Amino acid sequence: MPLLPSLSTLAAAAVAGPAACAGLATPHGDVTVTRAEFVQPAPAWVPAGHGPYAPVPVKVPLCRVEGTIEGTIGFELWLPVQWNGRLLGAGVGGDAGVFNYRDMSIRVAQGFATVTTDAGHKAAAPRWMADPKANIDYQHRAVHLTTQAAKQLVARHFGRPAQRSYYLGCSGGGRQALKEMQNYPADYDGVVAGAPGPYMPLQSVRMLWFSLEQQRQPEAALRDADWSLYERRVHEACDPVDGRRDGVIENPARCRFDTRQLLCKPGQGEGCLTAPRLAMLDRIVAPMVDEQGRAMDGGLFAGVRTRPGPPSPLLRAMWADGVHNDPDWDAMTFRRSADLAAANQAMPELRADRTAIQPFVRRGGKAILYQGWQDPSTNAGPTIDYYARLARANGGLARLDDAVRLFMVPGMYHCRGGPGADLFGGSGDETATGDAAGDVLWALIRWVEQGQAPASLEARKIGADGAASPARTLCAFPASARPQPGAAATRFTCRTDPMLSRMMR
Repeated sequence: MPLLPSLSTLAAAAVAGPAACAGLATPHGDVTVTRAEFVQPAPAWVPAGHGPYAPVPVKVPLCRVEGTIEGTIGFELWLPVQWNGRLLGAGVGGDAGVFNYRDMSIRVAQGFATVTTDAGHKAAAPRWMADPKANIDYQHRAVHLTTQAAKQLVARHFGRPAQRSYYLGCSGGGRQALKEMQNYPADYDGVVAGAPGPYMPLQSVRMLWFSLEQQRQPEAALRDADWSLYERRVHEACDPVDGRRDGVIENPARCRFDTRQLLCKPGQGEGCLTAPRLAMLDRIVAPMVDEQGRAMDGGLFAGVRTRPGPPSPLLRAMWADGVHNDPDWDAMTFRRSADLAAANQAMPELRADRTAIQPFVRRGGKAILYQGWQDPSTNAGPTIDYYARLARANGGLARLDDAVRLFMVPGMYHCRGGPGADLFGGSGDETATGDAAGDVLWALIRWVEQGQAPASLEARKIGADGAASPARTLCAFPASARPQPGAAATRFTCRTDPMLSRMMR
């Protein structure tokens, strides 16, 4: 898709200079602009204090707006002189508390007015989840209020409102995208939700429970080398199932692997798993059960590794501060069913699995979900399950496809990384080109603005030598990429996969 500015965009540029920028530093109700600074890169500018969202050098002039909402919700808004008429919200993951300078810097160069929020707290704030306002702002309010403020500031700065608004995020940012679609359907015309973890409380139960189980049974605790062994052996067994051997499993749902192959033989000490570790691996891969032995989730697809070692600090904060409000909470007292119920009661908006999205759809809203098949953090199964429930609640897959599409990414870990191609314009992708064929954001824009729904995307991977791999075809679920008969090894076509179709029932 070309990025040439329209005549209205050029007209807006004439009034979007330093004077207009300085004029934003005035009261706006609950919105306080603490600084409005015109940035003229010479030749490039990089903001300081980026945290995990390292920006790329910015080479376009812009108005940088910093501010707060209700005194506690921090935000930044970047307004380029050469504006393409669109607003882009940039989501943040994990426990938030920082700004997503990375997506802002990548997309402001393409002409977007970009906005991000720290979700209502600072990363260094102690026990912020115990603060009721910070907690609910984190769950959903901060993104919504920031979006409203950004739209007002955009209209004031450019003299006209944004023609279209979009949201891009992965992990926690993907969850934020779903919440916008579900709770605030008028905020955005389209959202891109990567690795969203629709039912994050249940995912968190899985992560914490099996980490604690390994602490209770140190002889069964799995090392990083154990997970690497399991992953490698599964790939060796299932890589050829899709008709090509390329180090990536196209559809892990087709993979069947007998973990008993990993058991150490008498006298063998390396390249295998002891009986206790194999038993633990089998438990983690299988559906997690509750205290009565009933399945709580669907387990993991073959070859998916998980996080070894102690649990993420965010998990303790969630239950100690957000649920129990007890800084001395003993994680060893954690109970799967009771604590999941307590989390859902204390933080009901942490879930992003509502299927009533009719208001968003009626407005013409579009959503693209993407998910790595090999994601160890927000596993693939819950995202597929949510997509299937969306279809059942919204007239079936044929009707849902008019508004929401899911792209599964073979071999990709959490948002990025893994053996598969992971560059297709998702959150944090500095190679994003603005070409709808291989840039998921611009595929969404073309869908919203031109009515062309994406059936496939092209993904690439940057090798150790810095060179990009040939394009890999990503298909809209429930299709899989199949080699074209008689074609080159890199030519594929998307065909409906009966096994994936069964997952939609």
